[in-house]
Amino acid sequence: MIATLKKFYSVEEYRTIEAQATERSEYRHGEIIPRPGGSLNHSRIGRNILIYLASLLRGSNFEPINSDLRLWIPEHQRGLYPDVMVFEGEPQLQANRTDEVLNPVLIVEVLSPSTADYDRENKFRIYRSIPSFREYLLVAQDEVFIESYSKQPRGWLLRDFNNLGQSIPLESLSLELAIAEIYHGISF
Repeated sequence: MIATLKKFYSVEEYRTIEAQATERSEYRHGEIIPRPGGSLNHSRIGRNILIYLASLLRGSNFEPINSDLRLWIPEHQRGLYPDVMVFEGEPQLQANRTDEVLNPVLIVEVLSPSTADYDRENKFRIYRSIPSFREYLLVAQDEVFIESYSKQPRGWLLRDFNNLGQSIPLESLSLELAIAEIYHGISF
């Protein structure tokens, strides 16, 4: 049996590679993990959420950002690309980098079959180490179904939504997201 050795990279090596890469990769404890490609529904849902949040938050102290910006999580030495993040005030940059932020209050992940379990479990555990992080949405792309987690004094509260007529309360942003807007133009 032939053993294969994994190559491990420093954070700076990863950042250099990522700055020149044509496709994004995540960083996990020295490993560079390619991100899977998305589907048409995945892209449309992410776009719908970003545009909808941008409209609702215009003129406020909150700013939604798309998946092009990397979230750095120092405690876990991870560089991740959430589908949508929302920041209160100015995004805090990692060591004055312009491509890594530290302080989202809301993170949205559109679930893919290959990443759904990771997004629900390990990634959520890692996100919870972010002091500013208060809400997490997991959005299904193959059915109307959204899991909403909100930080409460005694832990995280989970609420499920599965009806186009419902709205999701986002306490950290003081607004509600209409599910029909999230799934506008989506065919299952």
